[in-house]
Amino acid sequence: MERTIISFDYAIKNILRDKANFDVLSGFLTELLEREVTVQEILESESNVSNIDLKVNRLDLKAKIDNGELAVFEIQFFDRIDFLGKVSFNACKAVVEQVSSGDLYDIKKVYSINIAYFDLGAKREYVFRANLSKFSGAHFSDEYIPFSQSLNPPSNSGNLHPEYYLILSNKFDERMRNKFDEWVYTLKTSSVRSEFTAAGIQAAGEKLDVLKMTPQQRTEYERLRSENMDKKSQFYTAELKGKKEGLAEGKTEIAGKMKQRGVSDKEISEITGLSVEEIEKL
Repeated sequence: MERTIISFDYAIKNILRDKANFDVLSGFLTELLEREVTVQEILESESNVSNIDLKVNRLDLKAKIDNGELAVFEIQFFDRIDFLGKVSFNACKAVVEQVSSGDLYDIKKVYSINIAYFDLGAKREYVFRANLSKFSGAHFSDEYIPFSQSLNPPSNSGNLHPEYYLILSNKFDERMRNKFDEWVYTLKTSSVRSEFTAAGIQAAGEKLDVLKMTPQQRTEYERLRSENMDKKSQFYTAELKGKKEGLAEGKTEIAGKMKQRGVSDKEISEITGLSVEEIEKL
């Protein structure tokens, strides 16, 4: 049996900010990071605004987890050429915001969790991880590990540089390879199966159940979903139009060159698909 839930992007920008629902986020991070994680609080900053209408170019969610570490979430539905730049910016900003002027650089680790619902060129993989774990010597085989700091009191015993996760749920083939794949399935389908056992996922099914929304919440939710569908249609239409115009321009350019070389209009038409009348005007 499957339970239909609120889409994760809507949940993370609204419902999961409530402390009563931190177990959902904690479970998600526990399975992703493969260690027990507890979300302690949701942080608000210049880059983390709860008002959906003000979220342009701002972080979707910033959470404080164990030992003061941070998890920053970014969900992107539509293709944007600067997506990875935004990912880097969000992680760096979460680092910079930790240090006040004149203070020591007591940096807590930042986990950058990014969920993209568009094609980034991956062939089969749907969960990517990137981190900087060591320095390697340029002249000798020396390595600086674990690349950590030791302040008094020590605040970080491991790698302090941001760790990046990129989740492409649309690439998921729905074959369960580990517990986090149950979360990827949920991200892709907005549903939770009764047999799922990943940390926090049944809590998500219970707390994010669409049927438990008030009529007012349901209306707002459906409005936002409709807006997202309209935007997706606009992006898709623009993409097809661009390809069509590009193809037409390419055919015209080829036809012009063929005509300059003395190829007959009829032959050009057969090769390019352009009409003889179109070719005569070149």
